[in-house]
Amino acid sequence: MSEQQGSMMVTMFRSGMALAGAALLSGCVSFGGAEPPPSLLTLTPDTALPAGVTAQSGQSSAIRIFPLETPAKLNVTRVPVQVDATEIAFLKDAVWIEKPARLFRSLMAETIRARTSTFVIDGDDPGMKADGNLRGVIREFGYDARNGSVIVRFDAVWSVGADATYTQRFESVQGGVVAEAGPVAEALNIAANDVAGQVNDWIVGAGTAD
Repeated sequence: MSEQQGSMMVTMFRSGMALAGAALLSGCVSFGGAEPPPSLLTLTPDTALPAGVTAQSGQSSAIRIFPLETPAKLNVTRVPVQVDATEIAFLKDAVWIEKPARLFRSLMAETIRARTSTFVIDGDDPGMKADGNLRGVIREFGYDARNGSVIVRFDAVWSVGADATYTQRFESVQGGVVAEAGPVAEALNIAANDVAGQVNDWIVGAGTAD
């Protein structure tokens, strides 16, 4: 093989590697073949624990919030739209930064911390002791095109000690919402905060450890 042929083969090899790398990178940032959304959505608590406030497990009550369950339509980062009784679509350009179950779990934890100054465990460390345990299923967390509203519906299970267990359904509906990512996300944030506040009041009344 001549020196010129060898140089051409090296150039072709490098070009091929560069193209392969570009293809791999494009696959990593792909949104299912579509353009990325203009922004990502999240939930923000209405009330947050101020910096510098200390809560210590063992000196006060502690609450553990377990990972929340969801139906398949909510086990994604998209916002579901109930088109009719049997059809579900997803709202254009509306993409959560995390799945709704994780976002809502964090929102409830921060709401309870801020309103009760209770030590709240919303991580996945099973070794930490808690006086009360909160579980549940998010039934609805999306937009209903039939009446132009968003709905957050949460079935909660609250356990205190070994014997006392309570269950209750919580719901918040926000009407008059335009079917666009911004207005829907804002309304869902309002509804999620409303439900989180309801849950906080309920577990306090149902027997949060003193």
